Amino acid sequence: MEQLKAILNYQEADKKLYAIERELAGSAERKEYVKAKKFMESAPERLDSLEAKACGLKAEAAQLEAEYAKMQDTLSDFENLDELVESGADLSFYKKKAQAKVDKLKKIKADLTALVASINATNTEYQELKKQVIAMQKQFAEVKKKYADIKASKDEEKSAIEAELSKLSEGISPELMAKYQTKRKERVFPVVGEIASDRCPFCGMEPPLAARNKLTGGATIECEHCHRIIFGK
Repeated sequence: MEQLKAILNYQEADKKLYAIERELAGSAERKEYVKAKKFMESAPERLDSLEAKACGLKAEAAQLEAEYAKMQDTLSDFENLDELVESGADLSFYKKKAQAKVDKLKKIKADLTALVASINATNTEYQELKKQVIAMQKQFAEVKKKYADIKASKDEEKSAIEAELSKLSEGISPELMAKYQTKRKERVFPVVGEIASDRCPFCGMEPPLAARNKLTGGATIECEHCHRIIFGK
């Protein structure tokens, strides 16, 4: 039971440190810092992606331009259509063939127009993102400093609590302390609690009977649902 008292005293002191951590985590300064940091981290990849997209579109446009030029050359074969007719050629055949090529030429031109529009839109997006990155570089430095300042304002208070926790941990077994700290790192808090009406005091789930039977003489179990440490009466 002495171990339980020790860990509960430790947890009570740790509650103050946890409150500071939650305050910092929920601060406007941290939210702005995290937002700016995520933007700066993702910006290079987004710029590279836009650049690669633009290069791909330009290559596709160049291919269509070459095809368009080739198709125009092919249509020149029909310039001497009168001579072919005079020599007894089937006019309807050549008309159909010429029309098919004209239709294909129109489609290529429409595709080229769409590609050019897409290239321009991608370039505009790229340039706009570059402007945002330049602006964010200055903003990031500012929000980073603000968050560092608010964290620093809590350093003295945190140090005092950590010193208190260090003393309190001396009466706790390494095994129990390690288990507690593991939960704490997983942002589980409170970590330890007394079973209430055969249920976990934190999530309300009822541990299996076999597990509850172990809660004697200061023994503990772990809640299968919320993974906190439970002790018996």
